[in-house]
Amino acid sequence: MSPSRGALVAGAAVTAAAAVTLTVIVWPESSGPGNQGGAQASSRTSASPSPSRSYPLSTAPETVPAVRSHTAARGPGWKPAENSTVVIADGDEELADEAKLLAKELKIRYRGEAAARAGDVELALGAKGGPESYTLKAAGDRVTISGHDQAGVFYGTRTLKQSLNAAGTMPEGVVRDTPDRPQRGLNLDIARKHYSAEWIEARLHEMADIKLNQLGLHFSDDQAFRIESDTHPEIVSEQHLTKAEVRRIVKLARSLHITVVGEIDSPGHLGAVLRAHPDLQLRNTQGVARQGAIDISDPESAQIVDDLLNEYAELFPGDWFHVGADEYQALTVSSPQASYPQLAAAAREKYGDDATIQDLAEGWLNDRAAVIRKADKIPKAWNDGFFSGGTVTAHKGIEVEYWTGKEIGARPPEEYLAEGRDVINLNDEYLYYVLGQPNEFVYPTGQRIYEQWTPFVLRGTQPVPERYSKQILGGRFAVWGDLPNAQTPQQVADGIRMPLNAVSQKLWDPRKPTLTWAQFQKLADEVETSD
Repeated sequence: MSPSRGALVAGAAVTAAAAVTLTVIVWPESSGPGNQGGAQASSRTSASPSPSRSYPLSTAPETVPAVRSHTAARGPGWKPAENSTVVIADGDEELADEAKLLAKELKIRYRGEAAARAGDVELALGAKGGPESYTLKAAGDRVTISGHDQAGVFYGTRTLKQSLNAAGTMPEGVVRDTPDRPQRGLNLDIARKHYSAEWIEARLHEMADIKLNQLGLHFSDDQAFRIESDTHPEIVSEQHLTKAEVRRIVKLARSLHITVVGEIDSPGHLGAVLRAHPDLQLRNTQGVARQGAIDISDPESAQIVDDLLNEYAELFPGDWFHVGADEYQALTVSSPQASYPQLAAAAREKYGDDATIQDLAEGWLNDRAAVIRKADKIPKAWNDGFFSGGTVTAHKGIEVEYWTGKEIGARPPEEYLAEGRDVINLNDEYLYYVLGQPNEFVYPTGQRIYEQWTPFVLRGTQPVPERYSKQILGGRFAVWGDLPNAQTPQQVADGIRMPLNAVSQKLWDPRKPTLTWAQFQKLADEVETSD
């Protein structure tokens, strides 16, 4: 963390009189580094709490992401004092964890459910607003953070913590803040590159401080299967996370208001499973195997994948599970029906004489999604697993994770949106950090995300019409381990730090940032807590 900028400076000298008459002035609205989120200074101002001093009108706290609204006021602001404590409002005992964490971070005492005193921070539920929203008021030598829900209160504590890190104080006034998009996060390929539980937990802490709320774990692919399995231990790779480690990760994530979303990709990307079950490998009429592809005409293929989906749906208790569905290699050959007659026959048998292998693959997606819905979760799938023009259509309840317009089956994002589907943005033009930079990928620095990308830019560099805004639920920055030894885990952590800050800014606040990229980088350094 950079050195503190210090407390607010008094705006006028001490007068000789013991009491003075204060004139309340309407200050002009302003923006810029002191109000970096574009938050507008309110015309409402508060008189100095001291009869002998006058303070300048406050500016918005300096945070990543920027706060959406700040009503300015006059006063010294707030910072922890020797006798400061954190308390929770009467009846809000479910905020105890948030309060204890904040007290630990600020190095002050937690007093539990108690009336706030001078110098205290009070946490409370019941504020108006949508999910994850909060109101933070700094006035009268204390701070009150009230949220719509626990997540909102938690994000208010992140704003307070960051402001103290960056400037040494929480500016006087009222912050009203809420995210623009409900899903904001990181997608991590732990199948092709193993990461320790401790490394993942460190990323969770970093994510929470910048108000990201979703971690996707892609733990099964051709190269490895990286989480312990009870139903099929034969498929698990030597380097893997134990279930105890995953439960520890999930527990930490939940305490930080982050949902961990597991992914088992099928019917492609199953090489690790197929090494233990070669009889389920998809082969063409010449007996040649297709990499990572399972034979979806064999009922045993569905059985093993459903065993795994049921097992890991229980391990990951959040609202979503990812079923993959991308890059099924049977559909990439010039004549799928001729190359894989067993798939063509199964399609006709299940869906009618006009059905094709595309329909069989779409039906596979629907069947796996049904397993996830039965587990009371929302299924997610990659966009190139949603086909058009066939007999079978993907279920409307599956969230589309849009990453590409290049793959077989991929369509322009407007087509998915026009069908009424919900979409999450993982645009590979901006949001893909691919180890080794194969296939013309370049490590994102965050600058292009910050300066050019928005949630509407789902494919390439062109945005979709804003009328689809409600269907674009958010986005995730994705790390893929194509060449796993190209970077160490520490290099990955360092490389994704600023891109994640940029993604956080663009998913929380829909307005064009007022800080330059250089200013934003400096701010990200200042708000971050040093170890």
